[in-house]
Amino acid sequence: MASGAPQNNCQMACGAEILGFLDALLQDFPAPLSPESPLPWKAPGTTLSQEEVEAELAELAMGFLGSRNAPPSLAAALTHEAISHLLKTDLSEFKKEPSQEEEDEEEEEEEKAPMTLLDAKGLARSFFNQLWEVCGQWQKQVPLTAWTPQRQWLVSIHAIRNTRRKMEDRHVFLPTFNQLFGFSDSVDRAYFAVFDGHGGVDAARYAAVHVHANTAHQPELPTDPAGALKEAFRRTDEMFLWKAKRERLQSGTTGVCALITGTTLHVAWLGDSQVILVQQGQVVKLMEPHKPERQDEKARIEALGGFVSFMDCWRVNGTLAVSRAIGDIFQKPYVSGEADAASWELTGSEDYLLLACDGFFDVVSHQEVTSLVHNHLVRQQGCGLHVAEDLVAAARERGSHDNITVMVVFLRDPEELLKSKIQGAGDSLADVRSQNLLSGFSEPETNTPQRS
Repeated sequence: MASGAPQNNCQMACGAEILGFLDALLQDFPAPLSPESPLPWKAPGTTLSQEEVEAELAELAMGFLGSRNAPPSLAAALTHEAISHLLKTDLSEFKKEPSQEEEDEEEEEEEKAPMTLLDAKGLARSFFNQLWEVCGQWQKQVPLTAWTPQRQWLVSIHAIRNTRRKMEDRHVFLPTFNQLFGFSDSVDRAYFAVFDGHGGVDAARYAAVHVHANTAHQPELPTDPAGALKEAFRRTDEMFLWKAKRERLQSGTTGVCALITGTTLHVAWLGDSQVILVQQGQVVKLMEPHKPERQDEKARIEALGGFVSFMDCWRVNGTLAVSRAIGDIFQKPYVSGEADAASWELTGSEDYLLLACDGFFDVVSHQEVTSLVHNHLVRQQGCGLHVAEDLVAAARERGSHDNITVMVVFLRDPEELLKSKIQGAGDSLADVRSQNLLSGFSEPETNTPQRS
């Protein structure tokens, strides 16, 4: 066996990279920002509620540090440290008095505690100075959290506006989930998500910023990750509805996310964005999208006093083509913000995950995915970096005019997928059914785990 020297060399190289980044940042910003200094990033709106502060500032910092090519673990650790410092300070100096209109709305909702709004620009300036201070401290001594080793993920992502006027999709790839939220246990966590907005991008952007943060704050996350994801969707919907009311927003978003904790895959979804798992060349169906024509969804909507009708497609109350979403303030409660979730134990035989919006899945079937990915890997000699581009192109060729976002998360080396012999369809299906039964999932004939 090799000695510890290679690990020490790796640590030395990592340490040099970290110090080089910190030196360059502090050279470009030799002092904290003054009240007159321009911000190095765009403030997230004009006001933030106290609940929104952590996630919105984390989004600012991760984007800023990523644009400067910070090592991902360092960016996440710096962001967590700076936010922790800021949240320990008195934020009352940033409090903004509500307008008369907002006060009138609060009086109408006496059952709710009045919401404290903070000045977003002032917070963003103060947060940058906290980040600057942490960088200065770490330049002198880098803590171990900054070079925590993490699993390397091969993820291919491609998103296009297509023929739509605006791009309303958003996606998230967060391999540094633990570092960003300060988890120090032995469980590796990585988060992936696709959000498909409608009626504007506000809801999709909000979900892309807050769902993973709300997941991290759920006390049941260590013991029930799927339940934590469900609650995070519900909480994000509730928070966005408050924002939509304050800012007169009418948008909504479907969404699907995957959280891998150790050797277990957890998925949660609202609406018709989807995730599939491919195992030894066979599709494992993890979920059933929420569409108005589903009998259970139609019955739920009608029980609430709404209706489902066909107008070029099935729609809720003659408007929305999805029955569950974050936002859509004027269609609540018919369009529900309650997500479904499922879990799957990973055995090491899984090939990849694919997350995509309906702009992809409306024209590309689950079964077509495997052949499209395989053909790409054959052409590229086992390189999967650009497979998402081929999948998006296939959706366009099949007539999709919608925004299209595709994310492929490889769970095995693509070169290994090419070299390994794919079992016959019958044998592979039998293996997947056996896995379903061992895991306690129902519906083995369709490879669909129970929703939780």
